[in-house]
Amino acid sequence: MPSTKVNPLAPISKLMNSEVLRTIKCKQLIFLLFCGGMAYAQHSNSLTATLDHQTKSINIQQEFIYVNSSKDTLETLYFNDWAHAYSDKKTALAKRFAEEFKKSLHLAKDEERGSTEIFSIVDSEYRGLIWQRTSGKDIVKFILNKPLLPGKEAKFFITYTVKLPSNKFTPYGYDNRNGYYLKDWYLTPAVYDGTWQLYSNKNLEDLYTEITDTNINFIFPDSLYIGTNYNEVNVTSFPGKQYASLKGANRKSCDIILNPSNRFIKHVTGHSIVVTDIRSNNYPSVLQGISINKISKFIHENLGDFPYEQLLVSEVDFNKNPLYGLSQLPTFIRPYDAQFQFEMKFLKTALISYMRETVFLNPRKEKWVSDALVNYLMIKFVDQYYSNQKLLGKLSNLWGFRSFHLADMDFNEQYSFLYMLTARKNLDQALTTPNDSLIKFNQKIANTYKAGLGLAYLADYLGQDKVDKSVKEFYSSYNLKEVKPKNFEDIIKKNADKDVDWFFDAYVNSDERIDFKIKKIIKEEDSLSVVLKNKTGTNVPISLFGINGDSVVSKYWFRDIESTKTIKIPRTTEERLVLNYDQKIPEFNQRDNWKTLSGFLSSNKKLKFQFFKDSEDPYYNQVFYMPVASFNVYDGITPGLRFTNKTLLERPFIFDFAPSYALKEKSFVGFGRFNYRKYHRKSGMYVTNYALRGSTFHFQTNSRYSTLTPSIGFGWRSDNLISNKRQSLVLRHVNVFRTIDPALDELETDPDYSVFNVRYNSYNTGIINYFNWFADAQHSSDFSKLAFNLEYRKLFQNNRQLNLRFFAGKFLRNKTNSDFFSFALDRPTDYLFDYNYLGRSEDSGIVSQQIIIAEGGFKSKLENPFANDWMMTTNASFNLWRWIELYGDIGLMKSRNQDARFVYDSGIRLNLVTDYFELYFPLYSTNGWELGQPNYDEKIRFIVTISPKTLIGLFTRKWF
Repeated sequence: MPSTKVNPLAPISKLMNSEVLRTIKCKQLIFLLFCGGMAYAQHSNSLTATLDHQTKSINIQQEFIYVNSSKDTLETLYFNDWAHAYSDKKTALAKRFAEEFKKSLHLAKDEERGSTEIFSIVDSEYRGLIWQRTSGKDIVKFILNKPLLPGKEAKFFITYTVKLPSNKFTPYGYDNRNGYYLKDWYLTPAVYDGTWQLYSNKNLEDLYTEITDTNINFIFPDSLYIGTNYNEVNVTSFPGKQYASLKGANRKSCDIILNPSNRFIKHVTGHSIVVTDIRSNNYPSVLQGISINKISKFIHENLGDFPYEQLLVSEVDFNKNPLYGLSQLPTFIRPYDAQFQFEMKFLKTALISYMRETVFLNPRKEKWVSDALVNYLMIKFVDQYYSNQKLLGKLSNLWGFRSFHLADMDFNEQYSFLYMLTARKNLDQALTTPNDSLIKFNQKIANTYKAGLGLAYLADYLGQDKVDKSVKEFYSSYNLKEVKPKNFEDIIKKNADKDVDWFFDAYVNSDERIDFKIKKIIKEEDSLSVVLKNKTGTNVPISLFGINGDSVVSKYWFRDIESTKTIKIPRTTEERLVLNYDQKIPEFNQRDNWKTLSGFLSSNKKLKFQFFKDSEDPYYNQVFYMPVASFNVYDGITPGLRFTNKTLLERPFIFDFAPSYALKEKSFVGFGRFNYRKYHRKSGMYVTNYALRGSTFHFQTNSRYSTLTPSIGFGWRSDNLISNKRQSLVLRHVNVFRTIDPALDELETDPDYSVFNVRYNSYNTGIINYFNWFADAQHSSDFSKLAFNLEYRKLFQNNRQLNLRFFAGKFLRNKTNSDFFSFALDRPTDYLFDYNYLGRSEDSGIVSQQIIIAEGGFKSKLENPFANDWMMTTNASFNLWRWIELYGDIGLMKSRNQDARFVYDSGIRLNLVTDYFELYFPLYSTNGWELGQPNYDEKIRFIVTISPKTLIGLFTRKWF
């Protein structure tokens, strides 16, 4: 049974037996002869691996010859065993998943996990070696029987079985269609360069292993087809099984993809052999072959020869690193032409495979170099072949879309835009940040885009020919060799005719922002004096354009603007001057990048009202409007129109107003806020937030409340941005104004009141270990009180989850005559109007059964649930099966002139989505057995969250 098939429709595939194929093989022979001198010091690896389709495991016999090419004598060796990363809940991989709010590996069944069982490790004299696992559990330490001297070699025989994991955790392992993707599946030597570079599997695609000459005899079922990055020397079929002889000279690890159908097609282009299963149903096969040839030629022209016999470009690899953005939409609504989609998909996957297979950087610490090369070439490909491509594709010309600034953005502007998503949130990280220290959005998108954009920036500054020459020279000089970023830097500097230290010092090695502005223009008869200000002090070049209409009439580069600098340029036909007009520089704020040369409005921007949220348009003051709606039982459905200046990118100053009309009360309601956020640094006290908020709604029929709250908040975090630990201090003054229906006489407090509130919060919102607490102080003319709240959740090794909560509150003084400000057992009065009650004043009906876990946190409705002196409660629950839990609450409470009371309740909790949708069924409480009491359905309580922003946060939290 053949392992791959040749595409009969693609014209280039007819070259299989042509002169081109012979040319490719000739190049490879020359390369092997050239590298022959390296074979002396090369590790040698031979495996016989048998895939057991029934047990989803691979039985391996491995012979490894380790050559000590260092100057040190080695007494121990380390081998990567990344297949064992799936073995339990304490591996580095499991911990990484927990940081990303993924508990699939923690909750997995034993048969779904992967592991490595090592039976024996012996040396060339058949003496057993002592071995042990490191703390991450996926690196094996071999203790040698005798020291390995420099230049000497040692042979080992290793017998082990790799149990493959389900691909529900990562793309690797077995799938539910009887397919397999084998990656990092056998033992490979860790890198020793004076110190051991030991990196655990954290699902980051960054195995760091030595270069070896590897031969694999792979035995697999005859019902499967094979695709691999290694050279398929021979594939032989026997009854029930197949034998594949795979060879990789001067390679890293071997990838194998097995499918029950023959999905891989072998394309022979003018420059390389490409094996791929990437295809498009909307793009003819013949044209796909032509596009692959086009891409192969482009890569060859910009990098050089691919040194191996074939390049594997797989759909699975693309899915790991897709084209983020609109191209992830379902096929039938994607706004791009089929050819463009196919070529961009194939290009990105091919480039990543090219770099991974041939550029041997430290992928954990030096990935920015390969990211820069991949994304720079993608930018160049679009500039070369699709220069008019818009970010929104075909949508850019449709009514309803063409008025958006997004519709005006070129496709390549997405690189700066997506990088700015984290930069504006103060979450950007330097390109040299280790891969496992990057937040997920930076690791997958922002840093890779910033790296490619940086080379495009450098090419614009130096001239594209110089950067292109450096890229090709770097690849030709260092492919298939261990290489460092310094080698890339040296080549760039050698080919540059200007100083480029700024690129490596300020752009690559730091997270300093770039931000310039045109401060003033002095017009003279034949020249212009332009005052430029560097707002951040980051000393990098900045481009200045002279624009007439939509045409560029002049362009200049300026450097060494550390603060403010006046430069003089000739005056020609410019109508306005614009910094960074072509968006090649990832500048933090471009709203102050331009000035016109005529009229007193030269520093003013026009006001632009626009439907729905958009990207920033630096030439306008944007105000967005969009429909909104909310609901409570008093106002009913409240449709409204929201006005805000909030764009797709975070900005320091925000206004947000939503006047609405309450259909039930037949009156206007709504909310509004002004907010100014100031970021200081990445860690420590990193942010200050100033806000003024107001709202007005109804809290009973014909009874309105209005709030006006000025506040200031401070935030702290560690220098580990992946950590979910945060602290905050918020000071606010809540002013409440109420208009009471004269028909209501039960209100015993003054209609208007003010409360000064200080709260310190400490968060650690892990999915395995969750620990939050806050201390709260409130003061008003009628009372002063303190409160403390603590929550702890623990997901144990046996998948049982324990939830604990403790609350304590004490009045320091209390002159009130009602329970409006008292501590509540089950349903706080919410006099500060912080909670989203559907019916905050209801004591019967379905909305009265809504609870928000605050203060006492009880679920049963107990008699006299308020305390105007002090209260202490504890809430606990643990799961019986999946999301079905048993809960119990106990508490002590005391009101003035009354004895302390002990209260309790218990029941069943359906924890469908924690904090978002939960149901509580009371069983036994201070009231007795509630299950048998009348109207039990009225005792059931629920938690529901209908805020879109809150729900979206449930899915985006793993990215930021």
